[in-house]
Amino acid sequence: MSLMIELPRPFLLFIGDVGEPGYAKTALGLRDWTPEHCTGEWALAGNPLRLGLPVLNPIEARAKGARSMVIGVAPIGGAVQPHWIAALLEALEAGLDLVSGMHTSLAEVPELSAAAARLGRRLIDVRRPPAGLPVAHGRRRSGRRLLTVGTDCALGKKYTALSLARAFEARGIATDFRATGQTGIMIAGRGIPMDAVVSDFLAGAAEVLSPEAASDHWDVIEGQGSLFHPAYAGVSLGLLHGSQPDVLVLCHEHGRKHVIGYGEDYPLPSLEEAMALHLAHARRVNPAARFAGVSLNTAGLTDEEAAAALAAESRRIGLPCADPMRGGEAFERLVDACLVA
Repeated sequence: MSLMIELPRPFLLFIGDVGEPGYAKTALGLRDWTPEHCTGEWALAGNPLRLGLPVLNPIEARAKGARSMVIGVAPIGGAVQPHWIAALLEALEAGLDLVSGMHTSLAEVPELSAAAARLGRRLIDVRRPPAGLPVAHGRRRSGRRLLTVGTDCALGKKYTALSLARAFEARGIATDFRATGQTGIMIAGRGIPMDAVVSDFLAGAAEVLSPEAASDHWDVIEGQGSLFHPAYAGVSLGLLHGSQPDVLVLCHEHGRKHVIGYGEDYPLPSLEEAMALHLAHARRVNPAARFAGVSLNTAGLTDEEAAAALAAESRRIGLPCADPMRGGEAFERLVDACLVA
């Protein structure tokens, strides 16, 4: 079963009218992990959000070599918004293909389908799982597996997995980053969009994504959602069971108190509570599962504040605590803890 996907690069990143960075994670992920493939960014009029890339319209982006425009946002529900259609048509008319990680299929939008057919442009939906996914068999598989999990959505599970995979490779360890969401798939060029898989086949999809491997090979698996999320806990549990992780890394954003987009009705758990619940489920399929440490998103802190927060949390929970995007000794300690036999 091939999990590869060919995308026309480089990209123009479309962020529409989404002003909250947490909902522009596809564009931000591509900017941070594949900058060589990002020609520029484009937003609807009045949107103040900027990614730090050249601001280009589709004609300008095409002139600079862009081959496609990526819908770089992931709003709740994953629907293509009607007020985006004119901008998407403008990209097609400029000679760009469209790449989407939305739940809405681009081909299901009549205006886009007709324009693409007329212009000979491609409509590429990344959030489509491969056919024939099995029900999980639950048998233990050879190889080593690490899964990033979180207290919430959009706080660093993908960035942590990518950072750890890169760190493992730098140490000469055979490693594969296993993408489970649309942004990770666009970065890696392969993977399974777990939140688009029928629930009965979620754990089976995770088994397919991370097959048997050599005993010293690591799969670093991108987590999805959160067991504490009122809408997305199901995908988190299916991925956790099917991955059968040997090692987990808990991801959290410093200072975040409530589930993003859900307000005060849904406070986030403590780190200890989150680790306990994940281990209870992980050890159902792998009794030896353990936490190596915590990945703490400290993007809102100064260097000094971040260092103090990481040290304090590490002392409190008795495990390494690091911000992978800051690196340094704290992150190296986290990597060491992941690789302990």
